[in-house]
Amino acid sequence: MNDENSGQPAFLVDAYSDPAILRIDGRASYLNCGPIGEFFRRMVKEGKRDVVVDFSQCSGMDSTFLGILAGAALEFRKMEPKGELHLVRMGSRNLELVRNLGLHRILDVDSGNFQMNFSDDGLEAAAEEAADSKSILQAHEALVEADKGNRQKFQDVLSFLKVQTGDSELID
Repeated sequence: MNDENSGQPAFLVDAYSDPAILRIDGRASYLNCGPIGEFFRRMVKEGKRDVVVDFSQCSGMDSTFLGILAGAALEFRKMEPKGELHLVRMGSRNLELVRNLGLHRILDVDSGNFQMNFSDDGLEAAAEEAADSKSILQAHEALVEADKGNRQKFQDVLSFLKVQTGDSELID
């Protein structure tokens, strides 16, 4: 588990609860969010329709992590019947980031501070793993898919990553 004094971010998951729960401890960024995209893909593959992301211990997030959330939300919405990604116990800064990118339109966002049964039983800390350039590109493309207004905000990042990955046809 994340030691409060270590400063290292951690992602705690309970994939076996219903809904599945992911708690972010620390800052979520491209440096450590590699396993999170895989977690969401696994939940969709296993037919989990609802996943709760608890932000009560999240100190911040970058656009790559926000793009992973957007991509996951879009995948959950494609399920039959539709699934949903729930963001809960968000602080004001994280809520502002989600709203500024228009993600509140595709995610269930609750800034309230309601109690969740989040014991340490059944939780696994996801390994710290940086996202690769292709994953970062896909995350930013998901932000554009979620809200076309994000294209202008991330056009330089998208152009750079397309050149870096050699993928020039994903988003024009």
